[in-house]
Amino acid sequence: MEFLNEMEPPLRALWYVAIPTTIIFILQTIMTFIGSDSSDGLDADFDGDLDGSEAPFQLFTLRNLINFLLGFSWTGITFYESIDSFFLLLVLSLAVGLGFVALFFFIIKQITKLAEDNTFKLTDTLQKAGSVYLTIPEEKKGVGKISISINGSQKELDAITLGEKLASGAAIRVVGIEGGNLLIVEKL
Repeated sequence: MEFLNEMEPPLRALWYVAIPTTIIFILQTIMTFIGSDSSDGLDADFDGDLDGSEAPFQLFTLRNLINFLLGFSWTGITFYESIDSFFLLLVLSLAVGLGFVALFFFIIKQITKLAEDNTFKLTDTLQKAGSVYLTIPEEKKGVGKISISINGSQKELDAITLGEKLASGAAIRVVGIEGGNLLIVEKL
């Protein structure tokens, strides 16, 4: 690393930030692609009560620090000879570093939009149509089964009716839930 000794101190400082930051970034990237990186950048690196926040990730993480320092240091190195004012160079480097963090936030936000919640909830059946699978006795005198499609998945669920007996194959609509696990249906 003799080439660093011949540089001006501000440029040398930028190189001292850029080299380890780049190595850490490359290691993080490799670990992410091979699945060894268990962190997704969504956990804070400090203790604090952050409940109620609508942000899906935290600002103060090691990954965000690396992203900032990567943009900051390499911008400073790249434009060191082009920009005469060191203050202007620092402002530009800070802006690019913050831009790297903002870009990371944007990418993570777009990725989280791709997540799909396929968890089945009984409330998803309300006002949906289906058919009687096993006969449902009249006026809550017994339990039958209905067949209903929810989120592309066919479900057979226990059901009762408040009205007349519903024979197998009858078209129904779910109008309520009783006892947390029993659907109330009516004939269509």
